[in-house]
Parts: sequence; structure tokens; C-alpha cells
Amino acid sequence: MDKLIVSPSPHLHTKTSTKSLMRDVVIALIPAVVVSVLFYGWSELLVLGVSVASCLLLEYLITKYLLKTSCTLGDWSAVITGVLLALNLPATTPWWVVFIGAVVAIGIAKMTFGGLGQNLFNPALVGRVFLLISFPTYMTDWAKPQGFITNSIVDAYSGATPLGIAKGLGPQGVEAMDYLNMLFLNIGGSAGELSAIALLLGFAYLLIRKVIKPYITLSIIGTVAVFSGIFYLANPAEYTDPLFNILSGGLLLGAIFMATDYVTSPMSKWGGVVFGVGIGVITMLIRYFGAYPEGVSFAILIMNSVVPLLNKWFHTKKYGR
Repeated sequence: MDKLIVSPSPHLHTKTSTKSLMRDVVIALIPAVVVSVLFYGWSELLVLGVSVASCLLLEYLITKYLLKTSCTLGDWSAVITGVLLALNLPATTPWWVVFIGAVVAIGIAKMTFGGLGQNLFNPALVGRVFLLISFPTYMTDWAKPQGFITNSIVDAYSGATPLGIAKGLGPQGVEAMDYLNMLFLNIGGSAGELSAIALLLGFAYLLIRKVIKPYITLSIIGTVAVFSGIFYLANPAEYTDPLFNILSGGLLLGAIFMATDYVTSPMSKWGGVVFGVGIGVITMLIRYFGAYPEGVSFAILIMNSVVPLLNKWFHTKKYGR
């Protein structure tokens, strides 16, 4: 009788790999990157270049000289962290502030835990929130886009985000905004928040490539719509409507590209739904009642910390049962 060879799982293999998944995420981010560069020009290119280069350099140095392990740059995860960090920053952010954000994102949020697959929090968001708390002046410098192309709405709104205007003046402050224009060009905010259409194109690509499942993203957007809808119907003079809350700020960027991160999101479907609902509720609580006009980054990081409990409470169905 021939010997039976027993090997550890997984026993089923596909062409999908960490590298291919990460590369697809980078491709999905291209529309948002292109739009941000077109409207913010050379300043946004500098932020992107410094962010990606810093993340790659820091991960290489840490793996080689501190962890003394093989280089992990080939999995593209450092590139994604660099791009997402850049898209979460104003285009006017000084290069040295961007570098500090990369140090926090890669050196603390990712490599301190052991690298890709072991970090508890989304690295790009940790870097972004650290910079927001440490350098609030630079992180809230919402300069008017002056890039390679312009738009008529640019001349009408500058110096504050739509969420900032709503926070200070209420719904009356944003009544003149055309939501169709906001779909293409959301003036004010981080570079990655400019175009909802660009982000939705990336979302469609990720779904077609089966890189992510839609339930986390849709549960976030649905929760924000329901939560803001209830408050808007109760008092439209004080609270903004659902469409405004979906199109403004970093909701789509966070819901599509950061909340769906494999490592920091739940493994089960229902765990992901609860995860998304939590992000949506916390986001709206901060937007309506908190000190900050935006709350997506804080909401995702808070729910990242709950993921171990969600994985414990909501188990994936075992094969054959």
C-alpha cells in the first residue's frame, strides 16, 4: 500500500494571491488618484510620491534591520498604505508631515504587530488620525484646488469642507450646493474625497474582480442613510439629509477601501454587517454631535478594535456542516 502524504491546509489552491489582491486594490484606486492629481496638480503628486516612497523605504528597513526577515515589498501592501495615506491628507500637507504619517502607519500600526496580516488597526488611518491630532493646522488646510484642470464650482466654494460648512452653519450653509456637482467634485477635504464617481468606479472594479464582498460597504452607507434620514425628517433645519452625508467627506473612501481591509475587518458575513453598522452609527454620532465635522476615520478604528469580538461571536460556517 502506497504511503499517504498528509499536508497542512489549505488543500485547494487558486491563482489568487496576496500580491494579486493588493495589486487589484491599487488599480481600483487609480481613478481617485487621477482625479486628485488633475485638480490639485503638483502638490498632490508630491504628497503621493513622498507617502508611497516613505512607506516602501520604512518597510524595507524595518524588515531587513529590525525584524531581520525577508523583504515584503513584493506584496504591494506598503504601496496601498502609502496611496491611502496620501488620499487621506490635504494636498497642501508638507512633505515632512507626510513622512511622519508614514512612520506611524508603517512603523507603529503595521510592523510593530509583525507586518501584514497581524496588525489590529488599519495602518493608513492610524497615520491619518495621528497627524490630525498632532498637526491640526496642516490637516485642516483646505486650500482651493489649483491643479491641471478647474471646475466652475471651485470658484464658489473654497477654504472649508462641505461637512465643515454644515457643522458651522447647519443645513442652510450647504443648500446652494448642487449634489450632481458633488458627485463629481466634492470641494474641500482630503485629496481622495474629491470625486464620488471615481471611488464608485473603484468599488465596481473590486466587486467584479471579487476582491471584496459588498456587505460591509453597503451596511455602512445604508446605516448612514437611515440614521441621517431619521434626524433629517425630525428636524431638517438642523440636520443634513442622507444624500449629503453619503457624498460628502471621506465616507465612500473609508467604506470602500479601508473598512473592507481583510486584516482589520471581520471574517464572517454577519460580523461584517455588524461592523459596518457600527461604523455608520459612530460616524453620524461624531458628525452630528461631536467636536469634529468628520468621523469616518475614528469610527473605522474604533470598530477595528471590536473585530476580535465579532469574529468570536459570528463564526463562519464550517465546510460540510
